[in-house]
Amino acid sequence: MAAPQLGDARYGNNMRQTHSRVVTIMCALFFLAQCAVAAPQRVVSTFLCTDEYVFRLVPREHIAALSYEAVDRRPVVSTIADAARGIATIHPSTETVLARSPDLVVMYAGTNPRLHVNLKKLGVPILDVPWANSLADVRVITTMLGEKLGAPDKAQAMLAEMDREISHARASAPKPPVKGILFEPNGYASMGGITDEVMALSGVSNVAPAAMLTRTGTLPVEALIATAPELLVLGGEARVGSARAYMVLHHPALAALKGRTLMEFAVLTPLLCPGPWSLNAAATFGDLARKSRALAPAKAPN
Repeated sequence: MAAPQLGDARYGNNMRQTHSRVVTIMCALFFLAQCAVAAPQRVVSTFLCTDEYVFRLVPREHIAALSYEAVDRRPVVSTIADAARGIATIHPSTETVLARSPDLVVMYAGTNPRLHVNLKKLGVPILDVPWANSLADVRVITTMLGEKLGAPDKAQAMLAEMDREISHARASAPKPPVKGILFEPNGYASMGGITDEVMALSGVSNVAPAAMLTRTGTLPVEALIATAPELLVLGGEARVGSARAYMVLHHPALAALKGRTLMEFAVLTPLLCPGPWSLNAAATFGDLARKSRALAPAKAPN
């Protein structure tokens, strides 16, 4: 077939198709360029839980500073304590934040109110991150941060890894679930939120008695013993004397549960800040649940 010539109807159709393709390509290139320009270049995070996200989503060279808690080792409260070494850290204040010349400050909603007010008055861009109370919230917040920080692919990769860990936890969880309690420093019994979801996915049914909690949210040792769960996860360090908050985890009265309850210490740092990394705790809960179930015949009354 002869090539279409000027004035030929086929020539006009081909030119319209070519023009359409060129416009599409140019629009795509413009969009990508805008995304690259929009991505913040000097990000400061002012709180432990925003540190976790910023470190994972922002290129290292564009992190102007994280909070000092990100690399603190007394105690370790961050999942990135080792990986984030070498990145500048600050004790957040107006002066320390401004000294890093940020083009975006990532803050946890409701934290550092004075700093928030001062930065807003000075016109410093702020990204407030809401608290996640469920894994559904984690999905929404992670996706939002991926968009705001110019890293949507990294955000989706984090969620994909979270989904893989959820699937693995469900598949290996003991059935029926083990009745358990997570007893934390100062006598707090973890109830609700993401921790409950992770426990449930791992085969642990949280039986902490809400009706027996004190007004401050702690669970008296007497109530813990009366509940006698199959599994008691002591959320802290096994060594004695490292901090006053851990003393209750070594209470001598807990000896009354021996033979009835599997008691194990576990450091559950991934649960301190809600995020896709929180599913890393599922392996710990799952291992302890399976261990408790395996010991069940030996714990049964004669």
